[in-house]
Amino acid sequence: MSLFAPVEETEVAEAPTETSPSDWHTVEVRHGGGTSSPAAARTALLRPSTWPQTWFALAVYWLASRVVMLALLRSGQGDIAREVHFLYHHWSEGFTHGTFPVGDVTWQYPPGAALVMLAPVLLPGLSYFQGFVLLSLAADAVVLLLLLRAGTGRPGRSTAGAWLWALALPLLMHLPYARYDLMVTVVAVGALLALPARPRLGGALAGIAALIKLWPVLTVLGTPRGRTTRQTWTALALSAGGLLLVLCTAFRGALGFLSAQHHRGVEIESLGGTFLHVAEMFGWPGRVVAHYGSLEFTGPYVAEITTASLLLTGICLLWLLIWRMKAARWTPATPYDAALAAVLLFTVTSRVISPQYLVWLIGLGAVCLTMRQTTQRPVAALVLLATAVTTVDYPLFFTDVMAATWQGAAVVAVRNALLVAAALVSCVRLWRTSVPRRQVESGRGEDPRRAP
Repeated sequence: MSLFAPVEETEVAEAPTETSPSDWHTVEVRHGGGTSSPAAARTALLRPSTWPQTWFALAVYWLASRVVMLALLRSGQGDIAREVHFLYHHWSEGFTHGTFPVGDVTWQYPPGAALVMLAPVLLPGLSYFQGFVLLSLAADAVVLLLLLRAGTGRPGRSTAGAWLWALALPLLMHLPYARYDLMVTVVAVGALLALPARPRLGGALAGIAALIKLWPVLTVLGTPRGRTTRQTWTALALSAGGLLLVLCTAFRGALGFLSAQHHRGVEIESLGGTFLHVAEMFGWPGRVVAHYGSLEFTGPYVAEITTASLLLTGICLLWLLIWRMKAARWTPATPYDAALAAVLLFTVTSRVISPQYLVWLIGLGAVCLTMRQTTQRPVAALVLLATAVTTVDYPLFFTDVMAATWQGAAVVAVRNALLVAAALVSCVRLWRTSVPRRQVESGRGEDPRRAP
């Protein structure tokens, strides 16, 4: 089965605006001529003897590719793990003494990230780096199992999401195991997949993930209006607020990250940075400096581009709010599709587009592909291509990117063009399938498929 086969129009089911969790599921699943419950299907998932033959190919590929990723990490190729060895480890020592990195401009993460930084310390018998990598590998495996469970045992489900995750993550080489983005992605994926049956749990997980890194708050934008949204958003607010209160009580300086984020400039791999790369080749007098934990441009017009990035982010938020108000048709895949569209929009308009951000997009794209009704197959293909180009950017051509050579500028431009294309295609396909057209012909009135 192709990962990116086009969705058939007949697959798009319509649901009323007020959607209860039970509406998202088919209670019975069919295997051959018989039926079994979802609980039985989940139990079968844990027994290798019941696995389809294709699952063995997936398991073998996952194991082989992860061994290669770990071998690259062990070799120290490109020194990608410096952040774990120095920054993460250093920060964890402060957390054990009850304080955030106050005054450290490289600390730009929400306070929940402290839990991730502390976790390797709690693993006995391992160095900090070994513990971090082990947790990253475990998060990778859990995401795969969640995607397999979501894509198995019910009509309309697909294992294409699990395949996308297994195939795409190694394209980033060993980078995913040397950043903490895998840790937040596993929580965000779990939140999205829990929403249909258990919206309160999904919202609570999304709140926790948002306290680790902000983007998971966007994953609940596509929940159907009504009870599901109320339950999900309330749980998100309560879990995020409760965790924030605990962290502010237990640690000093929990909100210090806000000032560092406020002063961020235009990072060299961002969309705004692409324009400055090109301008530099035509005589723009700016330069690249290490600033606030990343490599940023300084010079004329940088402030204007920073403002433009923030304005574009605001416009994207406004578009998402308009979409929510106008959307009247939800399929089981709509919340997943909306989450991918929202995170793509905020990624491409960000002042920073680090290579590890692709881990989020791969995870969300994989969640979409667990549903045959998804509109995001072309988007997943574009994300896959962008992931491959990202590795050419970092670590392979990063010296050229820093030096603003034409080769480095071309690589960044191609990667960012793919992400922009993915965001536009994602939004167009989401709008077309969820916002009904008004029939303007005489006597036709509104689209009869509009939900009451």
